[in-house]
Amino acid sequence: MKRMTQWLAGATLAAATGLAFAQAKEIRIAHVYDKTGVLEAYAKQTQTGLMMGLEYATGGKMEVLGRKIVVIEKDSQFKPDVGKAQLAAAYGDDKVDLAIGPTGSGVALAMLPVAEEYKKILLVEPAVADSITGDKWNRYIFRTGRSSSQDAIANAVALGKANTSIATLAQDYAFGRDGVKAFKDALAGTGAQIVHEEYAPVATSDFTAPAERLFNALKDRPGRKVIFIIWAGGGGNPFKIAELNPGRFNIEIASGGNILPALAAYKALPGMEGATYYYYEIPQNKVNKWLVAEHYSRFKSPPDFFTAGGMAAGIAAVEALRKARSTDTEKLIAAMEGLSFETPKGLMTFRKEDHQAMQSMYHFKIKVDPGLPWAVPVLVREIKPEEMKVPIRNKR
Repeated sequence: MKRMTQWLAGATLAAATGLAFAQAKEIRIAHVYDKTGVLEAYAKQTQTGLMMGLEYATGGKMEVLGRKIVVIEKDSQFKPDVGKAQLAAAYGDDKVDLAIGPTGSGVALAMLPVAEEYKKILLVEPAVADSITGDKWNRYIFRTGRSSSQDAIANAVALGKANTSIATLAQDYAFGRDGVKAFKDALAGTGAQIVHEEYAPVATSDFTAPAERLFNALKDRPGRKVIFIIWAGGGGNPFKIAELNPGRFNIEIASGGNILPALAAYKALPGMEGATYYYYEIPQNKVNKWLVAEHYSRFKSPPDFFTAGGMAAGIAAVEALRKARSTDTEKLIAAMEGLSFETPKGLMTFRKEDHQAMQSMYHFKIKVDPGLPWAVPVLVREIKPEEMKVPIRNKR
């Protein structure tokens, strides 16, 4: 009996040792993202893009440094407390080497201190708020997703003209408020000014009252008058304010780019100008050609806004591991600071000061193609990273 007990104990130890060895041979990446909630559509695209990015960067092997890549999914549910707990579980229980995500800015802000506590990389994609790489940032945070400032500076290029009055409509949380602040900063010196800020709950469906306040703020202004919309996710359609006839006050509607289903609302706004992060026909490079062709082949549709972002994150992770030749956090940080890597948008580079990926944006003008269910953002010009003086907002 004693021998049997010793044998079982030895077998259990061997199995545990074998499991630990197998896990050590894996490179474990957590994807903590808002798989459910109002940003579900964005999250799904990001996940698809992430897996395609890992595939592309590893030549289809899903291995780097001779080790298999294992992706562990965690649903943050668009809830900051859930995202925080899921990331802690990924670092602590699942022993991941690094994490990617989340979708919502509020969730991301809750997750940042967890990365610092566990001293592990969090590669933010696609949460946008400036504060992620600004005053809430820590050295374990990198971001492939664009920031509010990058959105704002690009849109200021498109709309920042003399004698222009702008009223903003944005969601009342970090994404919307940081976006308006960054847009206001970016417009400084252009001759355009924001004269009114309107914030509405994320799930707003009736925009009648906000529209009335926006119209009243602009209707008596001289020169060009623009309502600029910063909106993301499910809920209502803020572009329905166009049905309330702002044109009777010579008021235009403008916005940045968005996912293809959201671009359907832009069909009512031919000629509208703005700036976008991505539209599948705009970038002309090898990575994007692969993404478009493969996405059509697998899903019978073009890749979307956040698919490209997810792919960029996957490529960045592989290139960082390859350069560091290790999963050690300090070696990864050293490798990632200043790292340049090819993406569907072209070359991105992690800025050393705040780990924000510097990247191109695209000034567009809306064209309506009757053969497509969405409006087409036709390229006016590429706004290159060196043209965008993105502020360094952290306290490093």
